[in-house]
Formats: sequence, C-alpha cells, structure tokens
Amino acid sequence: MGKVITMKKIVVFTGAGVSADSGIATFRDSDGLWANYRIEEVCTPEALRNNRAKVVEFYNLRRRESLTKKPNVGHYAIASMEEWADVVVITQNVDNLHEQAGSTRVVHLHGELMKLRSERNPNLIYPIEGWEQSMDATAEDGALLRPHIVFFGESVPMFESACSIVAEADILIVVGTSLAVYPAASLVYYVRDRQVPIYLVDPGNPDTAMIRNPLTHVKERGAIGVPQLVEQLKNELAK
Repeated sequence: MGKVITMKKIVVFTGAGVSADSGIATFRDSDGLWANYRIEEVCTPEALRNNRAKVVEFYNLRRRESLTKKPNVGHYAIASMEEWADVVVITQNVDNLHEQAGSTRVVHLHGELMKLRSERNPNLIYPIEGWEQSMDATAEDGALLRPHIVFFGESVPMFESACSIVAEADILIVVGTSLAVYPAASLVYYVRDRQVPIYLVDPGNPDTAMIRNPLTHVKERGAIGVPQLVEQLKNELAK
C-alpha cells in the first residue's frame, strides 16, 4: 500500500489588505468611495431606516466599482493551496475576489456585496445580477431588499462558525488586517493550542500583543508576501 498523506488544515483569515492590491479601497483610505461618505450615513441600521436611498446608492456604487476589479496574485496563491492542503478562507471582505480566484470554501464574516437580503428575514438571501439594486425591489416575504452586509452595530452571524473553523486549524495565516475590528480580530485567539503556528502577512504593525502562539510576521503587502509564504509552506509540508 502507498503512503497515506494527511492534508494539513490551513485557515486563511483575510482583511482589506488582500483586496487593496486589486484596487479596492478600504474605509480607512483617504481616497476611493469611502472618502465621500461617513460610515454613520451608509453602514449602520439607523442609516438604512433614516435614509434608505443613500445607503442603496452607496452600495450600488461599491458594487459597480467591484465589478471592475480582478483577483491579484495573493488571491490566486491562497486558492492554489487547495491542491495540497485542506483550506478554508475566512474573510472580512465583502467582495468575491477569493471565489473568482478559485477558493471553494469561503466564509464571509461581514456579508457579501453581490447579494441582497430581506429587511425582515435575514435568511432570505438573493444574488444580484449586475450592480444596481432598485429602490423598490422586494423579497418573497414582501419586505424590501437591503444589501447583504453586516452593518456596524449588527451582530456577525458567521462568527461562531468561523471560531469553530479556526479551532481546527493546523496552521493559521492572517493577511491584510489591522486586527482592530472586533469581533473578527479575536479569531486569532481561537486556535486549539499554543503550538499552532500563526503567519501574519501585513506591511504594517497589527496588534499582536495578545498572541501567544509561534508567530511569523511577513512585513509585505499581500500580493508580495502571500505567494512567498505559500511557496515556503508548500516546500515545508512536502518534506
């Protein structure tokens, strides 16, 4: 009988930095769509109630912008690991660039830009064709549709599932996140034991003070650091 190779379970936790290399601005950037809007006006439950038109307009513009963007080499490198590892991507990003690059198991913590959902029933979720949501579009329950986005102040429905996934990881890779947005940032504390290595790819200095696991910080942008790290891990795991 041939040798049975057990695939390592690699969990990749990504933030805005992995998509920034594809030209998608984060809300911390001084340019892009976020520069013209206050978060309180377009990304809170109160904004949806008080000025629904502005919220719908903003996410239409984000959707239109997103449709012009393509995955970068960081996205493709993450997807390529599925050839030799058991990979799950957990992302704070609402774009679908991981899926476009070929990742087959993606958990979106903060929702998905290319989907709408009922304002009444969060389980009624619909893909949107193109970029424009009409103001009077409704779900099958008769309620108005809203962006399938977790607004500031709302609970993160996929968080518990993400915690369970991280707890099973043999390796945790964190890419392009400041580790400042909670509860998502706390995922790094859910690894099952102190021996699980954590690799951080980010050119800045995310808050890692509470991480007690073996930590390697690759101080590069995702498009540079992720392909390097993936090649390193592939060689190490092949030994």
